[in-house]
Amino acid sequence: MNWPGYWWSVTNRRHVGYESWVERDVAMMLDFDPTVAAFSSQPFWLYWRGEQSERRHAPDFFARLADGGGVVLDVRPDELVDDSAAEAFAVTARACAEVGWEFRRTGGPPVVLAANVRWLAGYRHPRCCRDQIADRLLQVFGQPAPLLAGACDVGDPLGVLPVLFHLLWRGDLCTDLTAAVLGARSVVRSAEVVD
Repeated sequence: MNWPGYWWSVTNRRHVGYESWVERDVAMMLDFDPTVAAFSSQPFWLYWRGEQSERRHAPDFFARLADGGGVVLDVRPDELVDDSAAEAFAVTARACAEVGWEFRRTGGPPVVLAANVRWLAGYRHPRCCRDQIADRLLQVFGQPAPLLAGACDVGDPLGVLPVLFHLLWRGDLCTDLTAAVLGARSVVRSAEVVD
């Protein structure tokens, strides 16, 4: 079953369409990725002659990278890739290679990463950043510290946590988003702190 909708992208400063929740999560990850300068959904139609008939395919996303490169993405979990879809992806990969773009097929981000980024996405809008609190958080997390303890060092968590989550979204603060769901004891550090 498809669940279409629109993702408000802080990268693009506009909505980007999606046709399923898996595509929504991929749009979210593109928006979260600092190497992505802009992205769009269903960017073009590709037509070719198949074995038995004319075929066409619209990839799910196109991402322009900060270095000028391009990436075309199709979103389909492995168990849903039938022969027809496999042919479409192979043709798309060849077309991308001809114009110097990368092609990727994804079944979506890992579950824990998606859950964490989905949470942070709730704080992606610039209105969540208060400069004075942000500056203090960057100082506090100059040394790695547990998320909640560091937030409490800055002030009332009710006012501080939205700024902290915004800084995690922007990449100014870092934590491991793949191992476990974000919590009070997640170790956070400034992006400038070397591991």
